[in-house]
Amino acid sequence: MFFKEFEIRWSDLDANRHMANSAYINFMSHTRMAYLGQLGFNQVSMAIHNIGPVVFYEHVYYFKEAFPGRPVKVSLELVGMSEDGMFFEFRHNFYDIKGKNFARCEMMGAWIDLKERKLTALPTEFLEAFQAMEKSKDFKTLTKADTRKFVQVPRDLEG
Repeated sequence: MFFKEFEIRWSDLDANRHMANSAYINFMSHTRMAYLGQLGFNQVSMAIHNIGPVVFYEHVYYFKEAFPGRPVKVSLELVGMSEDGMFFEFRHNFYDIKGKNFARCEMMGAWIDLKERKLTALPTEFLEAFQAMEKSKDFKTLTKADTRKFVQVPRDLEG
């Protein structure tokens, strides 16, 4: 499992003086990009292939408050991916200095062709890198239907 350590800074706090929701999102994003960078996904390689990641959702579950002054660790697990690599799902856990899990996030995303502005499968070299990632025990092969599991169409948009 991949871990990234962070220090909770003054700018990471909210009005209640604990870690703000936006800090959780930023720490998770930084953790994902650090890991993907190790796999060869970086700004240059993604620009060559004209792809970028998009987030469909991030569901954060908070168990305990986090305060500044002590480092926190954020984990990354691959819990799902489509056969062509277009869709992916990660799980992040947040741990305090004593190793206690104080938050969890489930996130799903996809890859977009930045020229066509459409979802796209991963190029072979990236797909192979993703396939080589350590997978969670509950790993699932994703389909398009999995990306819609939380979608509820507002009544005013129904046909």
